[in-house]
Amino acid sequence: MVRVPRCGALPRRGAAVLRSTIVTFRSMRFTMPETEGYKDRTHAGRQLARSLRHLAGQSDPIVLGLPRGGVPVAFEVAIALGAELDVLLVRKLGMPGNEEYAMGAIGSGGVRVLQPGVPGLLGVTQEQVDQVAARELAELERRDRLYRGGRPPPRLEGRCVILVDDGIATGASMLAAVQVVRKHRVAQLAVAAPVGAPDTLERLAREADEVVCPLAPPRFHAVGQFYRSFGQTDDEEVQDLLAQAWAAPAAPNGGQQGNKDNRKERT
Repeated sequence: MVRVPRCGALPRRGAAVLRSTIVTFRSMRFTMPETEGYKDRTHAGRQLARSLRHLAGQSDPIVLGLPRGGVPVAFEVAIALGAELDVLLVRKLGMPGNEEYAMGAIGSGGVRVLQPGVPGLLGVTQEQVDQVAARELAELERRDRLYRGGRPPPRLEGRCVILVDDGIATGASMLAAVQVVRKHRVAQLAVAAPVGAPDTLERLAREADEVVCPLAPPRFHAVGQFYRSFGQTDDEEVQDLLAQAWAAPAAPNGGQQGNKDNRKERT
C-alpha cells in the first residue's frame, strides 16, 4: 500500500522518505497482482476503506467522491468509516482529437488546472482550451443541479476531507479537486484511490496532506486495466448512492452509520 504524507510537511530527511516510498509502490500491504486488480468499483471501495481506517477518528471526516466513477468507491469508504458522503464536481478537459487524454481539468469556484505545456502541447491553442473548458463547465453545472438539487454544499471548514476517485492516471481532475478543497480551511486533506500511477501520486503528495493508494504498479497504463468490470457509471447510479447515503441515520461523528441495513446490498 502507498501512504504518502505531504512532501512539504516532511522533515529534512524527506527526500530519503520519498525514495523509500517509491519502493513501497512495489510491495503493497494488500497484495494484488497487477493482472488481477479489483472485481469492480464496489470491491475497490471496500479494499480502499481498509487503508483509510486511521482517518475514521479524525476531525468530523467527510468523504467526497469525484463523479461519476469515484462515487461508488466513495460510497463504500463512507459507509466503512461512518463518515458523511458528498460529491466534489470536477471535469476533465480532454485533448482535442483525443478526449481520453486529459490536458487539464476544471472545478467548482473557477478552478482550472492545465498540464505542463498547455496551451502549445501537440498544437493545442488557447482558444481550443477555452472552448473545451466552456463545454465542460456547462456539464459541471448540469451535474450539480442533477445530483444536489436544492441541497446546499457540505461544510468543509475544520474537517478531515477525503477525496476519492476510482483511479488516478494523469491526476488533473484530482489536482483540481484538491485546489477546490484548499479554498476552505480544512483540518486535513487526504487523496485516496484504489489504483494510481506512481509518478502522479508523488506529485499529488506535494499538494495533499496524505495520499492513500493500495495499488500503485510501476507498469501503469490506464485505470481500467486494474478492474475486471469497469463499465461507465451513469447519473442514475450516482443519484441512487447519494440518496442512500443522505437518507441513512447519522453516525455519532455526524456521518452515516456503517450498517449494511442502511444501504442496498451491492456486489
